[in-house]
Amino acid sequence: MSSTVPADACEVLVVGAGPSGSACARTLAQAGRDVLLVDQHDFPRDKVCGDGLIPDAHAALRVLGVHDEVMDQALRAAHVRCVAPRGGHVDVPGQLAVLPRRQLDDILCRAARSAGARLATPLRFIAPLADGERVVGARLKGPGGEHEIAARWVVLATGASATALAAAGVCERRAPSGVALRGYVRHPELAERLRELQIVWHPRLCGGYGWIFPGPDGVFNIGVGLTGSHATELGGRARMREINLRRMLDTFCEVHAPAAELMRHGAPQGELKGAPLRCSLGGARWSRPGLLVTGEAAGSTYAFSGEGIGKAMETGLLAAAALLEGGDDAAVRARYEAALAGLKPRFELYEKASHVNHRPWLADLVVWRARRSPRILRRMSAVLEERQNPGRLLTWRGITKLMFE
Repeated sequence: MSSTVPADACEVLVVGAGPSGSACARTLAQAGRDVLLVDQHDFPRDKVCGDGLIPDAHAALRVLGVHDEVMDQALRAAHVRCVAPRGGHVDVPGQLAVLPRRQLDDILCRAARSAGARLATPLRFIAPLADGERVVGARLKGPGGEHEIAARWVVLATGASATALAAAGVCERRAPSGVALRGYVRHPELAERLRELQIVWHPRLCGGYGWIFPGPDGVFNIGVGLTGSHATELGGRARMREINLRRMLDTFCEVHAPAAELMRHGAPQGELKGAPLRCSLGGARWSRPGLLVTGEAAGSTYAFSGEGIGKAMETGLLAAAALLEGGDDAAVRARYEAALAGLKPRFELYEKASHVNHRPWLADLVVWRARRSPRILRRMSAVLEERQNPGRLLTWRGITKLMFE
């Protein structure tokens, strides 16, 4: 599913065919807009991710009309198991599923094409084309050399790498918000027993967390994530904390028996792979004249959980809505930035909640209380579904109330 000869002009050029870019391209194409969708890889392609689909992802997939197709291939789960340092756990119900990004992103990209968007790959974003301050297209590089594509609007959906953001003149912070490492391991016997998503906190996980997500065909996604991975030094430069993610994964196996069983007796499916995370709608300008930034390029990942698929699609849909409503540059940009600003308080709440990663004893307290209180368990489920402020559970004020409810 690829093309290497793009047209030299389009109405909207979407750079990046992941969840945000494909969501944006499909929505625009369905409305009759002339859309060119480009990506630096041929599809289907792999993508480093936890692969978990939580309620916000399900909602976005329904809006895009691909939920049934995704769920036909995904492994459904009834709850996420939150495992505290002392071994206690609580199962939080929710609408959950797991599907490798290779399959998910391919479905979304094909949906954009079926709506009328043209796809051209492999093409890497080099720089914007500009007329004064306004972006009027992009220079892209492929196997046949460089191409210049003129566009009325460019949507930058290039993921967590700062390279494209810097080239586009919208990067405010090159360092990521966090880092993660994941691998695929096949273990059919364990798959018969472990059917829930598991997230684990422990003091030995260096201010991060571990996960095991069961996927289709007895293949698990196992990994570790670390938020606040880069410390700011004098002069404003950021340096990654001295933490080895592979050793962190080894530690995860030492403190969590299912992880040990999976890695010792399962069959690895490829190599371990790492990736940066950009969280909390920070680190980049959301727009400049002629250009909108969406998905993880705009920081669409939650700092607390590392979940970003649903929010990436949501920001792509918001970019498309701003463009479809029309108006001049200032109106489109203002509309889009106002929509992202409306999401910002929610991201800030999850940013505050992420301090549980650095104080895992809080997970012990919350799990202990949730096992004894159906109301607190319902509250945790509501956090998963974004109907509840996570600060009511995972801030000092929330913890104080938790102790006396």
